[in-house]
Amino acid sequence: MCQWANLTRFIFIIISVLLNSCPTFAQSSSTDTEIKPISVASYVGTDACIDCHIQETNAWKGSHHDMAMKHANDKSVRGNFDDQIYHHNGKQNRFFRKGEEYWVNIQGPDHQWHDFKISYTFGWEPLQQYMVEFNDGRIQLIPFAWDTRSKLEGGQRWFHLYPDTTNSDEFYWTNTGQNWNYMCADCHSTDLKKNYNPITNTYMTTWAEINVGCEACHGPASKHIALIENANSDLNLRTQLHGFERDLSNAVSEWVTQQGHSTLQPKEISKTDQIKTCAQCHSRRTQLNETGDHVKGSFFNKYRLSLITPELYYPDGQIYDEDYVYGSFLQSEMAEKGVTCTNCHDPHSADLKMPKETVCLQCHISSQYTSDNHTFHAESSEASQCTTCHMPETIYMQVDSRRDHGWHVPRPDLSEHIETPNACTSCHEDKNNLWADQQIAKWFPNSKYRNRQHFSVAFYADMIGHQGADKALAYLAQDTTLKDIIRGSALERMAGSTGQNTTLALVRSVKSDNEMIRLGTIAGSSGYPFRDRWRILSPLLVDSVLSIRAEAAAALVHDYSEMDSQQRSKLNKPLEEYMKIQEYNLDRGFGRTNLANIYRSLGENERAIKLYNEAIEIEPYYENSYVNLADLYRSTQNESRAFAILEQGLKAQPKSSMIPYSAGLSLLRQGNEKSALEYLKKATENAPNNPNYWYVYGLSLEKTDVLKASKALDTAFKISRNPDHLYVQCELLARNYQAGAIAFSFERCKQQLRSFVPERVIDLLNSIVQQN
Repeated sequence: MCQWANLTRFIFIIISVLLNSCPTFAQSSSTDTEIKPISVASYVGTDACIDCHIQETNAWKGSHHDMAMKHANDKSVRGNFDDQIYHHNGKQNRFFRKGEEYWVNIQGPDHQWHDFKISYTFGWEPLQQYMVEFNDGRIQLIPFAWDTRSKLEGGQRWFHLYPDTTNSDEFYWTNTGQNWNYMCADCHSTDLKKNYNPITNTYMTTWAEINVGCEACHGPASKHIALIENANSDLNLRTQLHGFERDLSNAVSEWVTQQGHSTLQPKEISKTDQIKTCAQCHSRRTQLNETGDHVKGSFFNKYRLSLITPELYYPDGQIYDEDYVYGSFLQSEMAEKGVTCTNCHDPHSADLKMPKETVCLQCHISSQYTSDNHTFHAESSEASQCTTCHMPETIYMQVDSRRDHGWHVPRPDLSEHIETPNACTSCHEDKNNLWADQQIAKWFPNSKYRNRQHFSVAFYADMIGHQGADKALAYLAQDTTLKDIIRGSALERMAGSTGQNTTLALVRSVKSDNEMIRLGTIAGSSGYPFRDRWRILSPLLVDSVLSIRAEAAAALVHDYSEMDSQQRSKLNKPLEEYMKIQEYNLDRGFGRTNLANIYRSLGENERAIKLYNEAIEIEPYYENSYVNLADLYRSTQNESRAFAILEQGLKAQPKSSMIPYSAGLSLLRQGNEKSALEYLKKATENAPNNPNYWYVYGLSLEKTDVLKASKALDTAFKISRNPDHLYVQCELLARNYQAGAIAFSFERCKQQLRSFVPERVIDLLNSIVQQN
């Protein structure tokens, strides 16, 4: 608690609080009491902040940060536990109380119903989740959540978050996908220490505060408190001392008008730690350690941010899966102009600082964005709001709507070709993209966006396997007008390509000042033989950023047997760092499997086998462990053992596509083509949108059913739009040419192929027919 020497100091503190900043003190003069030096800051808890920061504390109380996680009690629990019954799949689940405790009777991993005590609440609105603590230290989120919305909105009910999951799924409630210690704790509590024991497979997780308190953002406050308590009454403000290492101020202190701009422009953009502080939790990322400084240093020293991948984003960068804002924000003009989170959001309540209608008008000159000249929808209607068109909502967890923070301009002209959503047809469901594009052309005849070249075309081309995608991606990677996260993502998507344009893009990008671009080169270089890949990536082994040098080492170690002693020496240190990252994540199957892959590359097969089996034991539904272990056995000429591991994996994870595909290949190598077809077919059934599975399945069918083989190859082409798949289909039909159905299919295949290849290729196919 702060102790005040006199009224002068008290007045200074009040002024500082009103200015929403921490009080600052100068170093004492030689005649004053010296401020005691403090070497390492420690966490003191939110209660130590309350007396001095009343306004901020009041705003924080009851916020999403405050309620991020709580002990389950009458003040925190919002769900109805008064002996409520919820039926799911015809089975009864019960929510009840035992005295002051909250309990559920639900299905456990053994398929039987058990009573579980609710120890913690998770979140506040629009839904609240509940957690069970087990004897091994695991804290797991139950599959049922309480809809906190009003009855009028459809809330005040229990619902199942993942209704289609089974106990072999990662997101089954007792499995790793719902494990708080790994998945959630770092963001929902303050100063989290996971404390996982890889030998006993147990946790002793600790926190400084159970929820997101003051120090989660500001950092440990002991120095700040001590400076206040030790500072004397003579306030010499020559030196700014506040006891925190982080600067959470806005990047822009003054916005000014500039000729030719309809928005205010930053007079100056200053360095701030605010964005990276928020990004710790508001991002889709993998945690690498608990010791890296992601705020003062690179974000990638502690976290590995997911770039713009097909699993998380549409080709145009709009959110698909949950990205928690940061990845979207980095694509925006706002980020480039120095906008920070607190320009719009109150940092303590997390609410908007002003009504939604006026937030954007802080910078966007109101006269330029009226309903008459910009929105073209009725004033004050939902359709006229900036957020409706530029920050469309996506609903996650069935009731939780979240806005895209990329502030994209609606592009129905792109949607028409690359099948991305846009705000126009999302509202006007009875209309199509062509109508929306024509309407925009009418409203904005001089638009600089409509029909403008966009990175999404290259991303989409890559997604469907188009032949020209590699060149387009290489062009994007070198386009300095694009955002760095887009360029880095383009490099990642170049994986497997080895053309001249790809090489040039990679060589240039390795030297980039931006860490996302350098990171993208690692995956982008995967198609090169070792000698060339070493030349491209070896400079990254001494990169200043942990994620980059560690991933570069992991990429190169695969060819460890080809390295000379000097190369191995250069690889050792970053490889050790990569292994430490995996050791931190040994509570997940991927951590042990990645580590096993390293030992396999180093020639230590027995250690690798041990780790693969440990990964299978702690996470039996993680398919990569089985596939990698089987591949190790294959490489040692033990094909029968490889197939046995894959069979084991398929029993543990029946929804896998990777495992039956690998099993089919194993049987083909063993000469058992008939049984192989069953597994390859299963792979296509479990992953019907994977063109490679259809391609291999089609080739395998040639000896038994030519028309069925042709149909499978045609499916591969329809999914991938890769002309190579279409050519192979035509060639297969040519090799097995017969009058009738095969001949008809061959002519139709040739007709399709003509739009992709020169006529001499068609002549070659005809010559194959004549030879048969």
